[in-house]
Amino acid sequence: MKTLVLAEKPSVAREIARVLGCTKKGKGSIEGAKYIVTWALGHLVELKTPEDYDNRYKTWKLEDLPIMPKEMKLKVMKKTGAQFNHVSQLAKRKDVGELVIATDAGREGELVARWIMEKIHFNKPFKRLWISSQTDKAIRDGFKNLQPGQAFNRLYESALCRAEADWLIGLNISRALTTKFEEPLSAGRVQTPTLAMVFEREKTIQSFKPQTFWTIEAEFSQFKAQWQGSKDKRIFKEEEANTIYKNLLGNKAVVKSIRKKKGTEVQPLPYDLNELQREANKQFQFSAKKTLNVLQKLYEQHKLVTYPRTDSRYLTTDMVATMRDRLESIAGTYKEEVRPLLKGNPTLPKRVVNNEKVSDHHAIIITDQPLFLSDLSADERKLYELIVKRFIELFYPAYEYEKMTIELDINGERFVAYGKRTVEQGFKGLFGGGDNDQALPLLKENQELTVQNIDLKTGLTEPPQRFSEADLLAQMEKHNLGTPATRADIIEKLLSAESIERTNHRLYPTKKGKQLIDLVAEELKSPELTAKWEQELENIARGKGNAKTFMANIRKQTEKIVSDVKKSEKTYTPHNLTGSKCPECGELLRERKGKNGRMLVCSSHDCSYRRAKDPKLSNRRCPQCHKKMEIHNGKAGTYFQCRRCQITEKAQDKKKKVSKREERNLLKKYGDDGSFGSSLGDALKQALQKKD
Repeated sequence: MKTLVLAEKPSVAREIARVLGCTKKGKGSIEGAKYIVTWALGHLVELKTPEDYDNRYKTWKLEDLPIMPKEMKLKVMKKTGAQFNHVSQLAKRKDVGELVIATDAGREGELVARWIMEKIHFNKPFKRLWISSQTDKAIRDGFKNLQPGQAFNRLYESALCRAEADWLIGLNISRALTTKFEEPLSAGRVQTPTLAMVFEREKTIQSFKPQTFWTIEAEFSQFKAQWQGSKDKRIFKEEEANTIYKNLLGNKAVVKSIRKKKGTEVQPLPYDLNELQREANKQFQFSAKKTLNVLQKLYEQHKLVTYPRTDSRYLTTDMVATMRDRLESIAGTYKEEVRPLLKGNPTLPKRVVNNEKVSDHHAIIITDQPLFLSDLSADERKLYELIVKRFIELFYPAYEYEKMTIELDINGERFVAYGKRTVEQGFKGLFGGGDNDQALPLLKENQELTVQNIDLKTGLTEPPQRFSEADLLAQMEKHNLGTPATRADIIEKLLSAESIERTNHRLYPTKKGKQLIDLVAEELKSPELTAKWEQELENIARGKGNAKTFMANIRKQTEKIVSDVKKSEKTYTPHNLTGSKCPECGELLRERKGKNGRMLVCSSHDCSYRRAKDPKLSNRRCPQCHKKMEIHNGKAGTYFQCRRCQITEKAQDKKKKVSKREERNLLKKYGDDGSFGSSLGDALKQALQKKD
């Protein structure tokens, strides 16, 4: 009997098949003596849409809401239907005795497999492959230690509850808002409280009133000290600042006290997904989505890092023995940092190894796959270097320092100087780390010092900055909104729905987003409610929660929120109306963002008029500024234009390329004896010679 292995993606399936010795390739699977490896294409099965339950739901009507089927049903996705049929046929083969779920080892991966199994009515034994890296060794070890499929039933229950809750709340609320206010409005269980946090930050910024303040700095021959009041180093009254300043001039300073304190800064923990996305955003301005996509390639394609979608920053005890192999894999590239570690016994700090703080997956670290940096793209290299440097730092000592505080008196006014002296560089000496604190000289109490200069400075208090993606991810983690695997998609969803916009790497609420927050129910905006739901889902996954109770509460909440929308007396003003009128019906046109640029669309639901607002850009480059030129159709035909340089070029007729099918037919016609090679050019050349 053979074992059917179900992977999530074709790329992963190919690697598993290679390790298992499967070589016979089919349309949707790879077969060997013992195993048949097949794959999903992401999802093959999804929850039915409202119109699948009743055809009348194709037309959105407020009176039909909320739509809450008694039993949520599944359907095969049209675009991946052929692959689903192939998986189904394989599962029903008489020589297939069991299934191994090899989809991503997480909540979403479990859902992908279980929905397929449910839809094909799979009733044979099944097991679970649970691995945290895609190396050959990890795959082989994983198949030696397959776990019972039923052991992950609770994880599936949690994933199912999440999917059904998002369907019930997201679909019903979005339909209710859209039909009530006649505008495409999207709301959801996680995206709405996330939008609310962006909006609250904007309100704080807009209501902020700057205050003028003054600071006073004393300069000595080897260091500087700042004036310090009882509570603040800032003075908010100009008269007081000037008085203090004048009283200081011409006076000497007396050292009142010298305090020294030794401190230690331990190595930072390895990354989880959230922390890595924040760091990549701060250092490289990567979006959360981009970081996840690049990380997925490092995991699946290059096999250089462990499972990406983790919420843990700790490692397990069984991993300790693998550390030397991991370090040896990078010793050729990071010689100076790694080779001293390999001479001895590389040891992890005790606080990093903690089984209790690892649920599904451990922290993101490197694998034992040999490293060839030249194989990586620029973005892949940047992200990999963050992970590998953090990993190497774990094996070096902590950073030790001595902090010094000097308190001085200048004519009755208190000044303080802070400094830091490095005792042991430790991990901070590896990659150019360290502190920029000033070095303080050796002084004695009651010592008198000459003040070289007194500087009175003025400034304005500043509002908090708008969120970067790193900031928003931190807030989402703090309030337990979403999971590490879903947070990037939530931010992208808000951007694509035009509820927020990204400007200079900061997130701003749009006019549409501000109105949307005003229209939705208070409880849907609450991070606390969503955090409570997330905790309940986590409890279900751990066997401590009740799925039926959770879904009953979600249904009640959906009914209440839809009812609030129906009763609402609020109004919505279209944010994207232009002053231009539709040439067909006379209604005002709206501006919308499309795949090919901005579009002008008629605001009337009964009119289908639409046109591009911006000229379409071609691949032709301006000979002067090298920017892409616009493409236009005029009386004389198609032409290219660069408005900036006032350059216009007529489009030349392009020679039609021969399609693959046409090439095969020509080869068949002119290469009949098979002696001309595989080149069409050679075949035609020989045919012409024959004709001559």
